[in-house]
Amino acid sequence: MEHLFAVWPAVADRITSSEQILLMSDFDGTLSPIAGRPDKATLPRGTREAMEALLSVRRVAVVVISGRALRDIKHKVGIRGITYAGNHGIEIEGPWLKFVYPPAVSLRPAIRRLSKRLRSAMAEFEGAIVEDKGLTLSVHYRLVRGDRVKALRKACEDITSAPQAEGKIRVTEGKKVYEIRPGVIWDKEDAIVLLMNAWAPSARGRKNLAVFLGDDLTDEGGFRVVNENNGISVFVGEADRETAARYFLRSPAEVGQFLRRLFQSVRADSA
Repeated sequence: MEHLFAVWPAVADRITSSEQILLMSDFDGTLSPIAGRPDKATLPRGTREAMEALLSVRRVAVVVISGRALRDIKHKVGIRGITYAGNHGIEIEGPWLKFVYPPAVSLRPAIRRLSKRLRSAMAEFEGAIVEDKGLTLSVHYRLVRGDRVKALRKACEDITSAPQAEGKIRVTEGKKVYEIRPGVIWDKEDAIVLLMNAWAPSARGRKNLAVFLGDDLTDEGGFRVVNENNGISVFVGEADRETAARYFLRSPAEVGQFLRRLFQSVRADSA
């Protein structure tokens, strides 16, 4: 895995030679620095300006794909013209695609019941946050005391084990968070395939480039899909973990720099 800026001339050549570019990015930990509480995360001003500038280039499409609820991620980013994919891609809304994965909707009652149980149990752990996103849930424990984390994890596992065994939910872990989703096979990688097909349905023979940036385990499938389509996959964080991404940037601050470089490349090529 190479630092993206270390090989920038080669990457810039790929960008300038592409007829269409689909830029897809996670939000928390990628566009925005990780915050102790989900509601405190913000989009840096420079990153926002770079995204708005990219939208002015006709051959560039921008997608933010997040584990947050669709309404939440739209509010957090707040840029018109972007396609937003919430709940790990279960719900998507934008200028060229509107989609909700039906099997996930059918499991909403089970998610609602689980939310009530988790809220009750997590009340015993100071700093724990149960984020109810309608179609999915997240249990954040970044602010929980270290000596209480083991008990919190056991409580979560006890509550989720039965519905998970019944196939009603799936549970994955991220950075100090449990992600609880409907027990259906639909992840970010499935959403990315849908997004790429909807973005350029008649793209045979055209030079299209997909770019995906992410920072967590839930982004790994997206990296693999983009790699399979000869795109650019970028892990955000230090290069000390195993990942399918071919490049890395160290922080959301470097992501902002990349977006500005990307705009400079496509603007110069379009001039």
